[in-house]
Amino acid sequence: MTSSSTRLVRAAAAATTVGVLLAGCGGASGAAKTGAGATSATSVSQRASATSPGATSSPTATALAAPNAAAASAKVQRRLARGINVPWGIAFLPNGNALVSSRDTGRILRVSASGGKKRIGTVPGVASNGASGGEAGLLGLAVSPGFSSNHWLYAYLSTGSDNRVVRMKYLSGSLGKTHVILKGIPTGLHHNGGRIAFGPDHLLYVTTGESGNGALAQRKSSLGGKILRMTAKGHVPTGNPFNSLVYSYGHRNIEGLAWDSAGRLWATEFGDHAWDELNLILPGHNYGWPATEGRTSHAGYTSPKAQWHTDNAGPSGIAIINDVAWIGGVTGHRLWRVKLSGTSVASKHAFLIGKYGRLRTAAAAPDGSLWLTTSNTDHRATPGPHDDRIFRLKVS
Repeated sequence: MTSSSTRLVRAAAAATTVGVLLAGCGGASGAAKTGAGATSATSVSQRASATSPGATSSPTATALAAPNAAAASAKVQRRLARGINVPWGIAFLPNGNALVSSRDTGRILRVSASGGKKRIGTVPGVASNGASGGEAGLLGLAVSPGFSSNHWLYAYLSTGSDNRVVRMKYLSGSLGKTHVILKGIPTGLHHNGGRIAFGPDHLLYVTTGESGNGALAQRKSSLGGKILRMTAKGHVPTGNPFNSLVYSYGHRNIEGLAWDSAGRLWATEFGDHAWDELNLILPGHNYGWPATEGRTSHAGYTSPKAQWHTDNAGPSGIAIINDVAWIGGVTGHRLWRVKLSGTSVASKHAFLIGKYGRLRTAAAAPDGSLWLTTSNTDHRATPGPHDDRIFRLKVS
């Protein structure tokens, strides 16, 4: 987020009006448009105004409400763990338990599917700026598709000079030596990206932020503001659109990746002052940042499939279960249910509004449940007595 303090103020203001929001309705996808030339240079703050060039009125609360809303549900079944410092990445093991990263401490914990946590080690070299309100630290985790035989655990972390991807063995309950497979990703106080996941093609996908320098998102030679696609050893795979690690570009700060039942890749992206986004990711496409935010009429940029005012979302982790995307909202303090219909969004529906504070990571567990983490110990909120927590939810 370009200005964390600005979004925090807006989130606090939004909390005072949460009582007027319907838990069963999501904001519609608006249509603030940015064209080519002078229009595309319109500032984000201007585009957030109804009098901006190309902007439309705010979306209504009832548009895109979920059909048969009574059939949609998200119920907390159990609190699995508590007292974790900013739980950020979740990687499920073959037995249904999970490894969880603590952003600001650099620790990895094992959280049981039946409840309870155990510290298994600390990743060396992690540099967190969370005490300053930043977003760097130990971020995403992923296990190798062949974990049962090779025991590789992957992590995205911040150092004092860059963000990087490493891998290490996780064997007999212990972490092995870290091996760097990619370094030199831009780092900053904010916009460090950090979500990593293996796709259906068994390749590793990595989200990066533009570290507060929007121009990097448009530079194909930069690793910032991108989705990267690589082999398990960090090499460029066959089929990447630019013969580099870059898979898509023009991103501000992506913290969520997930695939639907047809193998389509979806990603959540933080906006600035106007629109947060859910994007369908296509190889080689330009998603427009910093020239655009939200839907655009510019032929060279790809528009999001859904968008929210930034006070209502702050979309971080995303999990897709039965072609329903579940998205944690850190500024919106809510869980979004987004029904996917092929390459489109059919409905948006909000749950848990204001109940648990900032919601960071949503992860699909092997048993079909949803794991959800809070993010209230990251110096942007007042943590509760048991924060941060991990919950297991039954969703439909």
